[in-house]
Amino acid sequence: MGQTWESLLFAHWPVPAEELRRIVPAQLSLDIFDGQAWLGVTPFVVRGLRLRVTLPVPYLSSFPEINVRTYVTVADKPGIYFLSLDAARRLAVFGARRTYCLPYFHAAMTVGRSEAEVDYSSRRISSDGPQADFRARYGAEGATYRPTAGSLDHWLTERYCLYTIDERRRVWRGEIHHPPWALRPARAQIERNTMAEPYGVELIGEPLLHYAPCQDVALWPLARADESDG
Repeated sequence: MGQTWESLLFAHWPVPAEELRRIVPAQLSLDIFDGQAWLGVTPFVVRGLRLRVTLPVPYLSSFPEINVRTYVTVADKPGIYFLSLDAARRLAVFGARRTYCLPYFHAAMTVGRSEAEVDYSSRRISSDGPQADFRARYGAEGATYRPTAGSLDHWLTERYCLYTIDERRRVWRGEIHHPPWALRPARAQIERNTMAEPYGVELIGEPLLHYAPCQDVALWPLARADESDG
């Protein structure tokens, strides 16, 4: 599956590892940077969603999305664990739940964009999910750069797989391919953010912010991580 992510904000908060250990499945090892665990809230816009060797379908291929994520490892391979993902297309939510076993929810979302700023709003409306809302205005503030290997910026963003757990508690990995991130420092005025509240995690203080205008991404089908890694 291919898609392009646009107007993406990485907003990360340091959180106590024990809070994440309580909600991340035991099969996944928490990934820690210099003794600190992190949780991210990432709003963006999907463009050109398509299966391999197919063209994007108008309307269905473009929509806002926001995810809540933290970082884990399986067999020493670092990846992303999603606590939740919200999207504005009901069909995309249905497909992702079935194909990737991910906690996707339908949300009412709006995005306004200018050269200087993104005005982003999300309100979860899925009947089978806890309420979660996000409203913010954000934009780039500073020059584009490539994160240096070993830095926190690199550790947070350069992740090339996701992990998920199925109903039988088996671990699955989905490979994610994309060019290295071209990031910019960011500013954000977050008016409302209850995305982490369903998990009992309190996001305290100002987040670490990064902005990416565009990223092309390829996602591969899930494979059993526990089997392939022995």
